[in-house]
Amino acid sequence: MRVLIADDHDLLRDTLVMFLQAQGDIETSTAADLDGARRLIEAEPPFDLVLLDLNMPGMNGLDGLKQVLDLDDGPRVALLSGQATRETAEKALEAGAAGFVPKTLSAKSMIAAVKFMAMGEQYAPIDFMTAAEETPAHPLAEKLTPRELQVLKGLTEGKSNKEIARDLDITEPTIKLHMKTLYRKLEASNRTQAALIAREAGLF
Repeated sequence: MRVLIADDHDLLRDTLVMFLQAQGDIETSTAADLDGARRLIEAEPPFDLVLLDLNMPGMNGLDGLKQVLDLDDGPRVALLSGQATRETAEKALEAGAAGFVPKTLSAKSMIAAVKFMAMGEQYAPIDFMTAAEETPAHPLAEKLTPRELQVLKGLTEGKSNKEIARDLDITEPTIKLHMKTLYRKLEASNRTQAALIAREAGLF
């Protein structure tokens, strides 16, 4: 089975590759943006499934999904997202996506979903599709101030302290203070671990 994982977050992409390749019967390729994914789809032997991150560069919402679905001999394509709404998931499925995969899925569920979709089925987690729209605040987010959340988001995007400071229009020393508080609240020892905790919790 051949699977293409297109996601601009190195950490998540590498983790998915590790999970899938550990199965022994799944071969993976990766891309960091829509253009890279399209090049691989057009140049390589057919993929059984393509996983597209909804928010990576080039996607422009569901437009990227439709572009890949419209390719000649278009592959089966599933949408991968950490923060999409149920409405977005429904629109993706209506547009012809093989499935909608929340990044919050456990490794075991993710592997099962990939195999299910590669076999020609359409997948969307029942609990996500039937959940009430008014979801309670995320328990991890409740621990953090709005500013700390903004800093953490920058961390998960792989930005440096300088870049985060520029984005938020605050000084680097202030960012460092927020980092120290973040590490304590998340029980993380460094920025990579903090980003991983946020990703695994489905915060971003």
